[in-house]
Amino acid sequence: MGIKKKSSRRETKLIDMESIQGGERSLAQATASTKHSLPSMEEEVVGFEDDAKSIIQQLTGGTKELDIISIVGMPGLGKTTLARKVFNYFIDNRHFDVRAWCSISKEYSSTKVFSEILKQVVGSMNGIIDEDIPHELRKSLMRKRYLIVLDDIWEVKAWEELRLSFPHGEDGSRVVVTTRDEQVVRQLKLHSDPYFLRFLTVDESWELLQKKVFQGEICPQELLEAGLRVAKNCKGLPLVIVLIAGIISKKRQASLWFKVANELSSHALEDQSMKIIESSYDHLEDQLKACLLYMGLFPEDYNFPVYILLKLWMAENFVQNSDTDNLEEAYTNFLNDLASKSLVMVSKRRDNGEIKYCTLHDVVREFCLRKLAKEKYMQVIIPYNPDQSLGAKEPRLCMYVHDDLAKQLMEHEYSLNKIPTLAELSEVGSLEFIAHPKLCKWDLSLTNHVLLLDCIRLIRVLDLSKVYLNVGYWARAMQAVTHLRYLAIWTEKFDFRWVSHLLDLQTLRVGWRPKSLGRKISPAGLWKMQKLRHVDIKEIEFKWEENDRAIFEESSQTVLPNLKSFGKCCIYLADMTPEFWWRFPNIEQLKLHIVEPILPILQLNLGELPLQSLEVGFSEDVPHVRIGRGSCIVFPSNLKDLSIHRIVLTEKVVSNIARLQNLERLKLRRIHFKDEDIKCWDVGDYKFPALKYLNLKVVYMTEWRSSEASFPVLEKLVIRRCEKLQEIPSSFADIQTLKLIRLTGCMKSVEDSALNIKKEVEDITGCDSLQVQVDFKNMPHGRKDNDLRIFKIVVY
Repeated sequence: MGIKKKSSRRETKLIDMESIQGGERSLAQATASTKHSLPSMEEEVVGFEDDAKSIIQQLTGGTKELDIISIVGMPGLGKTTLARKVFNYFIDNRHFDVRAWCSISKEYSSTKVFSEILKQVVGSMNGIIDEDIPHELRKSLMRKRYLIVLDDIWEVKAWEELRLSFPHGEDGSRVVVTTRDEQVVRQLKLHSDPYFLRFLTVDESWELLQKKVFQGEICPQELLEAGLRVAKNCKGLPLVIVLIAGIISKKRQASLWFKVANELSSHALEDQSMKIIESSYDHLEDQLKACLLYMGLFPEDYNFPVYILLKLWMAENFVQNSDTDNLEEAYTNFLNDLASKSLVMVSKRRDNGEIKYCTLHDVVREFCLRKLAKEKYMQVIIPYNPDQSLGAKEPRLCMYVHDDLAKQLMEHEYSLNKIPTLAELSEVGSLEFIAHPKLCKWDLSLTNHVLLLDCIRLIRVLDLSKVYLNVGYWARAMQAVTHLRYLAIWTEKFDFRWVSHLLDLQTLRVGWRPKSLGRKISPAGLWKMQKLRHVDIKEIEFKWEENDRAIFEESSQTVLPNLKSFGKCCIYLADMTPEFWWRFPNIEQLKLHIVEPILPILQLNLGELPLQSLEVGFSEDVPHVRIGRGSCIVFPSNLKDLSIHRIVLTEKVVSNIARLQNLERLKLRRIHFKDEDIKCWDVGDYKFPALKYLNLKVVYMTEWRSSEASFPVLEKLVIRRCEKLQEIPSSFADIQTLKLIRLTGCMKSVEDSALNIKKEVEDITGCDSLQVQVDFKNMPHGRKDNDLRIFKIVVY
């Protein structure tokens, strides 16, 4: 449900570049500053139609001066959801020139807030230092009608620090504020009165409950009375409704539902949210409880990159799975369970439906923190084993590394035995620890990391990726924490041998200092870490030393049987012999940067690897070497995701790609053609049967030929900076699954062809099923448009 707006066939909609829902950059950039994200939560919106209309009227009407529209309500009432609904309405409406969304929260950094808003306004922060950001923001907003949403303000001080950067013109600009504190909005008021968000009606509550429980199906008659009772007793709180839905959705018994309804009626409204979260928590399996509480330690409004979160859960050993091949799948299922129960909110999904980013509602996070504090940050972890007959390990007592513990360690000279809360434990020396996510942010001038790590030596996760430590310092620290399963560091130099004693290590992430030297690494120590599953290093180059290469090739022990993902490594094709590749028998994701000699071009045979995702790029363009590049690669037959950089797209290469029957995503970057005069990509005789996503960036073609059968299931087409391309093949109008065409830095004729395809689709189907997005940020040289739409996306 929502505010609907009739759209004409060729209606143009102007929106801010980074605010487009599902855009490539928006959420990824927002995640970098963990407290600030664009509104893209995937949750049901029910009952806010009238509220949204009222607020939209306030935003578009009334005074021409700057005004603040405040949305006030208790936690769980839907303030952020309503603000998001209004914010997204202006995707379809050109009223505002600029839009930006930023979450403030209780603990915030004004610099990060300014930075996040400015990124959404101008599209880039390159060359702007922190001290200049407030001035640059004001200058960028001057003489523009802007809409800024400040979500979850706790105190007036936050607005006082920001307001000078928001020009007070007479162009109808608006700031929307959400808060749970009525006193805050009374002080913020400029012209409009605060908007106090109401509770849902019984009918609205029942509608939302049905959507969450039955997922579009009709409620069975025998559950109708009980369901209505549950909806009524949720007392109009959306958060309570979705949490209750998570409890009752898999237990469809009227007697149980009536019991839940009676329990709901006994809770006071003020305690409703916390009581329901506790009820949801109590219904979780033990391993899910541990996973949820772990997320509560992260900062408020933190957007969790799922590929990192799953590795952290895995390292903390919340699941004791006898089948190590399926660890990632097991933890993915746990995340899906938490999301289905609405304890975790989905921020963004991948094209294939998998969760890419997730977050916790403020109230859920508050519950987790209270739970941890009540239990003195101690928890008994009961390893989960789906096959108990194989023997589950004993439960283990763990303590979360929290701020108070860090302070006490410093006060008591890094001695656990001297800390009062731990003195009563008989075996404090064997106490295991669950990592604090902000361990890396503790003030180095106050915290001795070597002594700290020596004190909590049984810790399994260490993330120092935001702290620069010199080689000798962190190398010494690593000697103490021998139980590490997850290690992330940022350094100037690295060698596998420095961490080869970490025999339990599962995930290794290494970031390099910009422009640092010494990235050539001997892989000799790598093979000792037999439990490694994921190696993520920005860019390394293998360098064999002394007899390392001979020992490596002669030994049958140099195998990493558990390795799932590896990259990004610079390699010479001469090093990539079959003797090398069989060392990774279960690898699924691989990123390679090939540094090939001038002559000859050797073969890169990856055909026997069980890869599902491959990214392969070559060194800088060497014209007389390009032609053989693509042809030298033998692709694994089971690939689902393929990204290729800097090759010549010959018929043989296209044919090899088309043979990949399971390929769903294809990215081509800086692609040349053998005949520099023709530059035509002809795929008319080829079929990519499973391809859903095609991304072309800097492909040097002028003509593209395709048949209606070439891309039968394509859903998204992205073309970026293909400056010579004349048009998109008209056959794309016949692709029934096509949902989106996104263009960046293309000629106007390409835009026109996309619009023609959209019009033809509408004529054929009678519905507006294809979206066209045009980004004018990187227009090709020589293109002139009458309207200056730089840093904008036009959506048709």
